[in-house]
Amino acid sequence: MFTGIIETLGKVTSIEAHGGNLDLTIEASITPELKIDQSIAHNGVCLTVVAISGNNYTVTAIDETLKKTNLGNLKPGDPVNLERAMIMGSRLDGHIVQGHVDQTGECIGIKEENGSWIFSFKYDDATGNPTIEKGSITIDGTSLTVVNSGKNTFDVAIIPYTYEHTRFNTYKKGTIVNLEFDVIGKYVAKLMQR
Repeated sequence: MFTGIIETLGKVTSIEAHGGNLDLTIEASITPELKIDQSIAHNGVCLTVVAISGNNYTVTAIDETLKKTNLGNLKPGDPVNLERAMIMGSRLDGHIVQGHVDQTGECIGIKEENGSWIFSFKYDDATGNPTIEKGSITIDGTSLTVVNSGKNTFDVAIIPYTYEHTRFNTYKKGTIVNLEFDVIGKYVAKLMQR
C-alpha cells in the first residue's frame, strides 16, 4: 500500500528486454536504503526490487504491466516518480493507493493560474472507472484531488511544490500517464453495476 505522496524522483539509467518483460534500472537517492524484494511505486506502479548496485537498483515490469501502464514508454534519462510502501502506524498523508494502475490517460491541457497549474486529462471510460468532484485520483503515483470531473475527463490543480518535485513539470499535451482510480469509488461503482 502507498499514499501517493511522491518521495523522490529517480532517473532511468538502463532498460533491458527479457522476452515480454523489461528490466528497468533506476538511479535514486533512496537506493542505499532499499533491499531486495522491497516494493516501490514507479509512476504509481508497484514493482519489486530485484537487484541493487551502488546508487542503482533494478525492477522488472512484466508484459501485463507494460500493456496497462506508461512504463513501456520510458527511455534512459527519463524521470520516474518514486514512493516506498507506507509504514503502518504512521500518518496517511495522501490517500489509499494500491500501486495497481487501472489504465492510462492522456494529458489534454495545461493552464497556468497565478502560480499553480490546472492539468486536464482524458481516459477511456469504457472500463467503468469513475472520477468524482473532490474525489481522489492517482496520476503517475501522485495522490491528487479531482476537479471538473466529466464523463471521461477530469482536471487536477497542481501546486508549485508538486510541480517541481514530480514528473508534472515534464508533462505536455499528449503525455501518457498512469491512472489509479480511488479504490472506494471503484468498489461502489462495481456494486452499483450489479
